[in-house]
Amino acid sequence: MAIKAETRAASRQYDMAEFAIAITSALGLSIAALFLCVAPMMGNIAGARDFVVYWATGQQLVHHGNPYAMDTMMQAERGAGLPGQYGVLFMRNPPWALPIAYPLGLVGVRLGALLWSLLLLGCLGLSVYLQWQMHGCPPNLLSFLGYSFAPALVCLLVGQTSLFALLGLVLFLRLYRAWPFWAGASLWLCALKPHLFLGFGVVLLVWVVVSGSYKILLGFAVTLAASCALSWAIEPTAWVDYAHMMRTYGIENEFIPCWSVVLRLWISPQRAWIQYVLPVLSCTWALVYFWRRRHFWDWQKQGSVLMLVSMLAAPYCWLFDQAVAIPALLHGVYRTGSRILLVLLAAASLLIEIQLVAGVKLPSALYLWTAPAWVAWYIFQMFSSAKVEQPA
Repeated sequence: MAIKAETRAASRQYDMAEFAIAITSALGLSIAALFLCVAPMMGNIAGARDFVVYWATGQQLVHHGNPYAMDTMMQAERGAGLPGQYGVLFMRNPPWALPIAYPLGLVGVRLGALLWSLLLLGCLGLSVYLQWQMHGCPPNLLSFLGYSFAPALVCLLVGQTSLFALLGLVLFLRLYRAWPFWAGASLWLCALKPHLFLGFGVVLLVWVVVSGSYKILLGFAVTLAASCALSWAIEPTAWVDYAHMMRTYGIENEFIPCWSVVLRLWISPQRAWIQYVLPVLSCTWALVYFWRRRHFWDWQKQGSVLMLVSMLAAPYCWLFDQAVAIPALLHGVYRTGSRILLVLLAAASLLIEIQLVAGVKLPSALYLWTAPAWVAWYIFQMFSSAKVEQPA
């Protein structure tokens, strides 16, 4: 009788987890699908999100304009539908990212929004699929926690490039053992958002030296050099103009809901260097963490917590940038036997979607809980999995 009761309780936990995953996935994917259907039909929606800065940058590049000039960028963005309450937006990705924006200059804002959204959707789908494949193709619905992960869907809706960085990270994890050169080449996508990978990148450099995997470094160097050369061919003054834009229209006066920015605002808003205290501490911790595990280092296992800490301590990190947490979270999802942890992860993603539907804007302190939540969830998952595996 006791065994039957335990079986029924476990079954109820499983059903609750599946129900929570289904609700979260259905809500998030429905919002994303509705948006992808509506946005191409309405130019004002296409131009009222972050996508417009990439489209306007592409327009400037195709017509040999300066993509970092305030007047021309504002004119292009306002013409595309950017509301008047927003100031001029610039593409803050490093200039080696300009080639990804150039094709958008060849199409209109509506068609560009559709193609851009489909490209981002493909990055998300391929990333989750590769993670599922790397974990042995588990026959369950747990992968939908990746497809419906709220920060990834926000990235898709606003049209940001964080999903490119996500794909680069997953490709690296997939290729670094068998195809090290191409694994390094895939890291170019991560370099579109280098501030999210500071601790990860420092450990990667040390690991390359310790393990002798110089082909990874070669692949990254070749790809980065090629993109820089292409950027120079497209816009020879890009680096100079970019440096001037960052000095003049930087992010110092913007509130970004991440802990490095909060630390600077709390101690001394005028001292920009404070924003890099947490990244320096995280890099130091990352080196110690790696060095103690260097003989059995695995980028999928040990690299997961490393990536989460790098994201948490980034000098600036928007909600949509947290899409890069998907490989670590899915690694935990596939390993954990705790249905309660699965429900908590689904509930956290659902809470973000409720905040968005309720009108909470992205530059809000109400999103400060998200990055620590992913780190805490993964740590709890590690301990719970260790307790389960130890008796075996």
